[in-house]
Amino acid sequence: MKKKNALNDLLRVMARLRSPTGCPWDREQTHLSLRRHAIEEVYELIDAIEARDDHEMAEELGDLLLQVVFHCQLARERRAFDFEDVCRTLVEKLIRRHPHVFGTTRVKNVDEVWANWEKIKRAEKHGTKRARPSAFDGIPKHLPALLRAEKLVKKARKALGDNPGKSKPRPTQAALAGELFELASLAQRRGWSAEQLLYDEIKKRERGFRKREQAASRPNRPSGPKYNPPGANGFANPPRSK
Repeated sequence: MKKKNALNDLLRVMARLRSPTGCPWDREQTHLSLRRHAIEEVYELIDAIEARDDHEMAEELGDLLLQVVFHCQLARERRAFDFEDVCRTLVEKLIRRHPHVFGTTRVKNVDEVWANWEKIKRAEKHGTKRARPSAFDGIPKHLPALLRAEKLVKKARKALGDNPGKSKPRPTQAALAGELFELASLAQRRGWSAEQLLYDEIKKRERGFRKREQAASRPNRPSGPKYNPPGANGFANPPRSK
């Protein structure tokens, strides 16, 4: 294959695999049947990156790209979108969310870059079914529990000013890693799933965070003495004697 035409070749090969004369396995796949493969390919890519193996990394990136191309072919067959649409959408989003590069916006540091990114993202989704009115929206529900907990804590810190554990002694990384392992070991010995336990706790904490967020967004109630509603005779109910 010529290098300059490799992407077009890939799209043609994928279409052939899905054709009536293509591969039986490829032809029976759906978006749902492929969803776990994408996760597996990401983990294999991470292994290659951490091994600093360029050859393996290139191969795993190809496997991950295959997932993108496969889903695009499936969508193209049902006339939803195609690979060109995906690329165009990505280019437009990158330009739109980097006004400090492609526009006139000025930023001082990475924190301002992220703040702008989130502001632009909220504006993009506002008024659509993908709107994210809560700061806690947008955390992928299929993330591993520990990673999901980290995301939730980060959002709570930004939205509510929470800093869990700030009053406790700060353990070293090694000590914290040991505690996490011991907790997982304890759960296993008792026949529990540490993953599920943490996931259930995350759901409970998230409900609490969202309630606090909603309460903070309500208009402040008037300050001053508590209002004492009139009684049946139209006068304020007298205070009860002690």
